[in-house]
Amino acid sequence: MQTDHLIQTISVAAIPILFAITLHEAAHGYAARMFGDNTAYLEGRISLNPLRHIDPVGTVLLPLVTLALGGVLFGWAKPVPVNFGALRNPKKDMFWVAIAGPASNLIMAIIWALLFKMAYSYPDNYFSEPLIDMSKIGIQINMVLMVLNLIPLPPLDGGRVAVSLLPHRQAYQLSKIEPYGMFILIAMAMTPVLGAVLYPLVKLAESLLFIMVGI
Repeated sequence: MQTDHLIQTISVAAIPILFAITLHEAAHGYAARMFGDNTAYLEGRISLNPLRHIDPVGTVLLPLVTLALGGVLFGWAKPVPVNFGALRNPKKDMFWVAIAGPASNLIMAIIWALLFKMAYSYPDNYFSEPLIDMSKIGIQINMVLMVLNLIPLPPLDGGRVAVSLLPHRQAYQLSKIEPYGMFILIAMAMTPVLGAVLYPLVKLAESLLFIMVGI
């Protein structure tokens, strides 16, 4: 019975998870192309095809594990390659390329919240219950991805945003953390630190989202 429930949860979660991760990465590539870097475009990464973005661990294994354990749902895709030196104004344009990913998650979260509101308004409809469940997961995964990526730690999007906005000297100092950033993030994830940072911010973001769409 528990296995059946897990399979049902996975089938409902697959679409919102794949959209959240795929569009996040495609948004980076699209923004980079808009500001002069064609690297992602030439490698076929400005695409809605999830197969071009899937990372076996971050896109498949980790979301499955967090779904099964009931923890905070999150994951990642293969990073879109961006040559910041090819941007027309590297330091300034880095902001827009970096913020494009979290912005896409915010937009998707709003769409899922509106779908939740619509489904909740018609409880007797055959599709209402699965759409409500799918929308809940869509809201959660997009809010987690948005908040996680806005942490000001290179190479996360928030780190690149900070590098773009800080004066040159401070930006350079922060950018030197990038080779160690993922190790720091993994260490945070293996301790209660990441959850302690993410959970209240995600809940705050969800509350503001629900107020925005009138749920």
